[in-house]
Amino acid sequence: MPPRYDASPAVFRDYPLRFLVCLILIPVFGLGLVLLLGWWIFARSTRMTVDEVRATLTSGILSKQVTEVQLSSIRTVKIDKTLVDRIFDVGTVSVFTSGDSPELVVKGMPDPEALAKALRRE
Repeated sequence: MPPRYDASPAVFRDYPLRFLVCLILIPVFGLGLVLLLGWWIFARSTRMTVDEVRATLTSGILSKQVTEVQLSSIRTVKIDKTLVDRIFDVGTVSVFTSGDSPELVVKGMPDPEALAKALRRE
């Protein structure tokens, strides 16, 4: 079955001012292009996947870190969105199981409401 949610953090929509600064810096010895490429690789190396049983956060370029949480153990899903995040429909999603600290935190996720809905199994 296809996953309920599968996405990487958004590059432009998460930090639009940083993106514009990188574009402006492209004529300066290609510095902006190098920054954009590094930022894009970093964003693509992080992936959040929610299937029928678990939520998986995979991150890392050379070494990988994989964190899995069973959907049945999720107690709270928190979405944080600034004004700019609301305009571009991205946000920071925190997943709490038991305890006071979040088990998963992922920034810049596109359509965080769809992610929260997938985590709640709706």
